[in-house]
Amino acid sequence: MKISVVELATVAPGTDKTRALEESIDAARRAEDAGYHRIWYAEHHDTGGFASHAPEILIALAARTTRRIRVGSGAVLLNHYSPFKVAETFLELEALAPGRIDLGLGRATAGPVVDLALRRDRNSRPVDDFRQQVLEVRAHLNRDFPAEHVFSHLDPGSGIASRPEVWILGSSGSSSSMAAELGLGYAFATFIDPDSAAPALTRHRAEFKPNKHSSYAGHPGMLSVSAVVADTDAEAQRLSWSRTALLARLAREGTAARLPSAEEAARELTQHQKDIPSVITDGRWPRQIAGSPATIADQIEQMVDATGVEEIMLQDMIADPAARAHSRNLFAQALGIRSEVRV
Repeated sequence: MKISVVELATVAPGTDKTRALEESIDAARRAEDAGYHRIWYAEHHDTGGFASHAPEILIALAARTTRRIRVGSGAVLLNHYSPFKVAETFLELEALAPGRIDLGLGRATAGPVVDLALRRDRNSRPVDDFRQQVLEVRAHLNRDFPAEHVFSHLDPGSGIASRPEVWILGSSGSSSSMAAELGLGYAFATFIDPDSAAPALTRHRAEFKPNKHSSYAGHPGMLSVSAVVADTDAEAQRLSWSRTALLARLAREGTAARLPSAEEAARELTQHQKDIPSVITDGRWPRQIAGSPATIADQIEQMVDATGVEEIMLQDMIADPAARAHSRNLFAQALGIRSEVRV
């Protein structure tokens, strides 16, 4: 079993984005020491609580401070960008760290105003052409356009021996089927739609069609889970309240909301909110799991049995950086990965 982590560059209470970005780069070294297979950086716009707005920058910095771990995007929001520019950028990253770059592609809205701000042409109506964009990215990466295509003479990968791995990030059955048909890796966001995780990943495995550009080790299906691990179930549950409280803050404050400390969350949440299940209950998966290493190992085992995945990606929303590093350490221990995280 491989384990990986997606880094949000969380702004800890009382700190700023400069500190969050420094910690996010240090997180790559810690993850490498712990035995994690890859670290991906998120793309979140106009957020007060998270500093990872441009994953390409963080990927470059993290790759230069590590030696083994794969580094990538979780995800580039392709609906906002030119496929050619995305391909060029990640080929350049691949040249900087050959054999270690992942291009995770996704589509998401950050709200109508941010979506408009990210667009160059604000007069045309948005269209859902994600599949076509993915095909263009792959064609640019591999110079694989038909001879008569207007882009056939472009060669952004000239002089670069290797290519980044391409993954589709999603939370629906449609993205799963598309990734399978195109022979691309697929990472499912359980923390968005836990009920669809097993069907989507099972479908991806059943429908996966390798092609000449597929070079994944094993079946490229990945389950991304939001998890908090602590020395005891009670402490993990307490730390998990920060995520629950953030969701409530976002509803009130919008994107300016910041992740509260566990102490702040304890004051803000009702008892009902604190008691939201953080383990599989009556067969239903929660959006966030929390517990001791033994509890987490049991939860992940059930999820792996249901999906057949060979890789788990950890997402976490823990306000305190030391508690977050300890949680990642324990997560690796729980799944049997060598873990010597420096705190």
